[in-house]
Amino acid sequence: MSTLSRVEEILIAVVRVIVGAAIFVSIAINFANIAGRYLLSEPVIWAEEILSYLMVWSVFLGAVLVTWEGRHIKMDLISARLPSPASEILNAITVAVFAAVCGFMVFQSWTVVSMAREIDQRSVAAEIPMALAHAGVLLGFTGMLVAVLLRLPQYVRNVFGSETAAVQKQVTDTFGTFE
Repeated sequence: MSTLSRVEEILIAVVRVIVGAAIFVSIAINFANIAGRYLLSEPVIWAEEILSYLMVWSVFLGAVLVTWEGRHIKMDLISARLPSPASEILNAITVAVFAAVCGFMVFQSWTVVSMAREIDQRSVAAEIPMALAHAGVLLGFTGMLVAVLLRLPQYVRNVFGSETAAVQKQVTDTFGTFE
């Protein structure tokens, strides 16, 4: 196993841990808020705000994992039926557009995070820096861009397979065959 492959595995594992931790922390905060509200008549004032930020972080970092595994929802009706050179060309165009959108969003997110940091904008209830809240979007799109660039040959050759075939396999693995 190459050093790059090992680094990739470690980074993906770290992202998985962060997403999992964010979800578990969200569950704990939500439970504490429910208990405080209904048992003690004292809700956790900042809970809803923090839950929203944790959700954003979970979604955008989860999107990095989805991108790494090539599991984004894709309209592959045409590319899956094209012969070899044409399907690779269409996949390359699709990947180029995806990378361009990610690059654009990295630039825009960087601008928002920088502005929030410069003016020291804070959230209303929890008073956490808004740069931290917005950084999830920046890290998510940066991670997606890096993932798609590192796996560019796999995306162009579509080694991840058809979305339809993946769903059929997942249903069959989960529920068995229906005969």
